[in-house]
Amino acid sequence: MADYNFQEIEKKWQERWEASQIFNAKVDPQKPKFYSLDMFPYPSGAGLHVGHPLGYIASDIVTRFKRLQGYNVLHPMGYDSFGLPAEQYAIQTGQHPAITTEENIKRYTEQLKNIGFAFDWDKEVRTSDPSYYKWTQWIFMQLFNSYYDKTADKAKDISELVKIFETEGNPTVDAVSDEDVEIFTAEEWKGYSEKKQQQVLLQYRLTYLAETTVNWCAALGTVLSNDEVKDGFSERGGHPVERKKMMQWSMRITAYAERLLNDLDKVDWNEPIKEMQRNWIGRSKGAEMVFQVKGQDKKIKVFTTRIDTIYGVTYLALAPESELAAELITEDQREEAEAYIQVAKNRSERERMSDVKTISGAFTGSYAINPFNGEEIPVWVADYVLAGYGTGAVMAVPAHDERDYNFAKHFGLEIRQVLEGSMENGSFPGRDGIAMNSGFLNGLVMQDAMDKAIEFLEENKIGKGKIQFRMRDAIFTRQRYWGEPLPVYFKDEIPYLVEEKDLPIVLPEVDKYLPTEDGAPPLGRAQNWTYKTADGEFPLELSTMPGWAGSSWYFLRYMDPQNNTEFVSKEAQQYWEAVDLYIGGAEHATGHLLYSRFWTKFLFDKGLINIVEPFKKMINQGMIQGRSNFVYRIKGTNQFVSHGLRKDHDTAAMHVDVNIVYNDQLDLDKFKAWRPDLGDAEFILEDGKYICGAEVEKMSKSKYNVVNPDDIINRYGADTLRLYEMFLGPLEQFKPWNTNGIDGVSKFLKKLWRLYHDKNGNFAVSDAEPSKEELKALHKTIKKVEEDMNNYSFNTSVSGFMICVNELSGMKCNKRAILEPLAIIVSPFAPHIAEELWSLLGNDRSIVEAAFPQYKEEFLTENNHEYPVSINGKMRAKLSLSLSLSKEEIEKAALTDDTVSKWLDGKTPKKVIVVPGKIVNIVV
Repeated sequence: MADYNFQEIEKKWQERWEASQIFNAKVDPQKPKFYSLDMFPYPSGAGLHVGHPLGYIASDIVTRFKRLQGYNVLHPMGYDSFGLPAEQYAIQTGQHPAITTEENIKRYTEQLKNIGFAFDWDKEVRTSDPSYYKWTQWIFMQLFNSYYDKTADKAKDISELVKIFETEGNPTVDAVSDEDVEIFTAEEWKGYSEKKQQQVLLQYRLTYLAETTVNWCAALGTVLSNDEVKDGFSERGGHPVERKKMMQWSMRITAYAERLLNDLDKVDWNEPIKEMQRNWIGRSKGAEMVFQVKGQDKKIKVFTTRIDTIYGVTYLALAPESELAAELITEDQREEAEAYIQVAKNRSERERMSDVKTISGAFTGSYAINPFNGEEIPVWVADYVLAGYGTGAVMAVPAHDERDYNFAKHFGLEIRQVLEGSMENGSFPGRDGIAMNSGFLNGLVMQDAMDKAIEFLEENKIGKGKIQFRMRDAIFTRQRYWGEPLPVYFKDEIPYLVEEKDLPIVLPEVDKYLPTEDGAPPLGRAQNWTYKTADGEFPLELSTMPGWAGSSWYFLRYMDPQNNTEFVSKEAQQYWEAVDLYIGGAEHATGHLLYSRFWTKFLFDKGLINIVEPFKKMINQGMIQGRSNFVYRIKGTNQFVSHGLRKDHDTAAMHVDVNIVYNDQLDLDKFKAWRPDLGDAEFILEDGKYICGAEVEKMSKSKYNVVNPDDIINRYGADTLRLYEMFLGPLEQFKPWNTNGIDGVSKFLKKLWRLYHDKNGNFAVSDAEPSKEELKALHKTIKKVEEDMNNYSFNTSVSGFMICVNELSGMKCNKRAILEPLAIIVSPFAPHIAEELWSLLGNDRSIVEAAFPQYKEEFLTENNHEYPVSINGKMRAKLSLSLSLSKEEIEKAALTDDTVSKWLDGKTPKKVIVVPGKIVNIVV
């Protein structure tokens, strides 16, 4: 084979890898394990663009390297295949989401295989497969049948709680529960009806049904997460979204808040991701207290981290969604306050949290009483207060808090100084200030004042010290079709679990993927969507699980995906344990990553797995940005002027498809064929070419800068794509895609190929002993790659390969002792060409089964030193001498050198200064 035929080589080895199943992983206690995981993709209809494989290539390099080091590697791939896009397409076309999902998965799988990933496809999972979501439903059932024991600090079976109720009632129970649980005795518990008992248990279960404020989109017929709402409209489709209360399933992730926070110290993640989670969890230590409403039998409960500022409270603020807010509106304020509330409550919480410029609110007309001094305080409604955080009410201290201050300034409310420092000059008091106002807190430092104030609250039974978390329980249902059905039926309006033997509860067929005419979710259209028990036939839950359900535990199923009797066997889980390397986007920091950690801790509590954290090491790959190209139309014409000449004309820039531009040069014929209106386009060229403009932007269809990896592979090969994506820059940084630079990588692979062939293209490798220079070039690269692997610095490894191949080419090296290990170290990055070269070298087994070569320091140690020889301060010669020579031997060699003799011109040196390993200085 004379030339490097990448199409033939890559197809050949991809077929061989698949036929041999060489990447299939099995439990092998005799080998150390390495579990590498990529965040699995949602299979959209658009397929992959060149930005998507970035993380996959990096993890593939690591897994191939680990195999060469002797590790037993698990590197699976699957699909997060439930989701709203497939359902929306089904609504538009009437085609079942399963059909489009299957088509999209085939497309993705083909693209991934073409890039040559070492995935264990035998382990593939799909969240929409009933054999998979059977176990998602099963985990839901375990959560439903559990409660969180605060004393033991772990989840326990709900049956243990029932035993306590039967013998002691609930006064001594220290468990995570709803706020409004009533106290009862054992006798009262036994006297409750079955319905009443189940209602009480629902207040303790780790997954529960409760009325919750949600983002409701009538047009889509579903609840949306905060991420899916922007400026009061759905991100998908731009439909209006309103905040409303609905019965929803939720999960008590808040029970695990402290553990989720503390255990961040156990994982090797980058600090920004950890900080995002810390902020999302939002631990605050403070006090909870009540303000009596003047003239009414109503109380307002607030949480504050600065109870010591109680004398600086000048108003209370309630969240617009608060039921109490509506109840406190007086007649003279009704029109204005209700109009404000109607607008404010439909803004998403995320939007209200991020909007620091808009200040809006309304006075309720009611007043509350400060329990410390009896002062009357106006009660307002403000959109910066969130119903889901704390109590949904804020005691406002404008002199201490920026949002309180801005609100008070805007509405002309009192701003009372409580700490040293003035708000008027723009400086906010420090958190360690001194309480200065009236009352018994005078003169106390902050912590002492806090403790004294909390003591007062508890003695007078108007409050207590409390640790509060910003994180809220996770809403677990969506009013959609294309999601996991919940294994729940309703008897007398109380939820019960189906029997395990009846899992999975499979999605039923429906005539449309829309809500019913009376507003029920799409499953309400199913025929006989009921569950039969010995007591009768009962309706099943109509909502489905959210997208994060299946992705919260998929890393466990990969270990044992064909198991029909367990979600994962103990043998598989104990061997593979946690994921050693997880690569994916930082956008999942406060969603998927938190939920996965939550479910992992729960499963650990139940003794079902032996890990408390799912992902040991995580890397967030940066985004590959698009490099857009532009053509310049002369206004009012169909004439286009080249980039360098555009200033001579009145032009308008227009995005052009980057796939018809090569090194910024436009393919004129393809441009004319690109759109019907361009068929008669005319061009003003520079040097006979049309040169396009360029700009780095986000890769998107609208900018015509999406690059399909299939096109790159067809033109340059998968190995070139893999190397180039790594060569673009550090893995975690954002970097622009620029097809112009790919030629250099392509040429490097051809140069690598030529090392193993003679000038006639024949394979020609010598068994001769390598030179010191050749060994140095190789071992320098081995050391570099090993260090880079440990630091995940893949771009510098590619540079190292290029340097090495250039050096070896310059030496005309064709030695087996050099080229065989070179193929091995290149193989994680460019596996196809490495396999082919390995085979040509006479190896019967795959390069995957080779051992990574060990670098030897002896080959990197310099034996000679190049001495600069100076005569009267000017460097006149260079001598390469052994480092073992003595001073006298170095001096003798210098003085007898022909070049030095010429410059001495027969003169006898007055002094010769020799510094071994550095210089020779001659004075004449």
